[in-house]
Amino acid sequence: MPADSNVTLRQLRYFIAAAETGQFSMAAARAHVSQSAITNAVLLLEESLGVRLFDRKPHGVGLTAEGHSFYRRTRDILDALEDALREPRFQAHHLKGAIRIGASYTVLGYFLPPLLARFRANYPDVELDLHDMNREAIEAGVAAGDIELGVVILSNVVERERFGHHVLLRSRRQLWTSAAHPLLQKDNAALADVAAYPYIQVTVDEGELSTQRYWTAKGIRPDIAFRTGSVEALRGLVAHGFGVTILSDMVYRPWSLEGKKIEARPILDVVPDMEVGLIWRHDGTLERPADAFRQFLIQACGS
Repeated sequence: MPADSNVTLRQLRYFIAAAETGQFSMAAARAHVSQSAITNAVLLLEESLGVRLFDRKPHGVGLTAEGHSFYRRTRDILDALEDALREPRFQAHHLKGAIRIGASYTVLGYFLPPLLARFRANYPDVELDLHDMNREAIEAGVAAGDIELGVVILSNVVERERFGHHVLLRSRRQLWTSAAHPLLQKDNAALADVAAYPYIQVTVDEGELSTQRYWTAKGIRPDIAFRTGSVEALRGLVAHGFGVTILSDMVYRPWSLEGKKIEARPILDVVPDMEVGLIWRHDGTLERPADAFRQFLIQACGS
């Protein structure tokens, strides 16, 4: 029997929910079904595919290497389906023109590219004038009217009410460790536990400032061993056991470039989610291409 003969869209959606929440109970709440429905869907998928998609852990589940690959392909399939269903409405008014967009390093590297590709497929005659900028420059450009839309880490924006804004993604921050790190013996590590080990601090996109906020709120300081502006360098250092870090699920990958495993675990203390979102001039009316892009991102992100 072909591996895909018993696979349904519902199973794929339940699998995606489990992969993105890391817990079958949270996936059930997100999909508005029972936890057993999620569990059974995943088990049937694993049986149909002949591979294990998740590692079962005391605090939840994590994707295996095969599961991570299947997640990426499945995410693409469901995104393409959603776009196909929206296409008649998108193409009802054929658009031409250009959109001036500012986006920061993390957003460009880990969030925006697949969305840009999907938008271009729907609006092939709209030019995307994309600028790689830091948050302060994006805010200044939007305020001056030089940039129509900014895609930024919205949780770093001070007084976001100065702009029209919309949250597109809330990404959970978790502890990252090497595969054999002692902190993995705990069901949930607290910040005080993390502080006992060398910490790898990412500096790009105001990473150090956002880190300081939740550490300072607990009155604890991490033992920073390395600072780096490269997420891939950080990934390698963590995977090889030089330290631990706390970063968002949006940038998480279970392997370093050298193929070393990286584990992610929830934090016992309250660590705020990273928010990615849009900003635009509060008092300005967007041109039709920019407004179409704004609406597309809001719908595509389900926000």
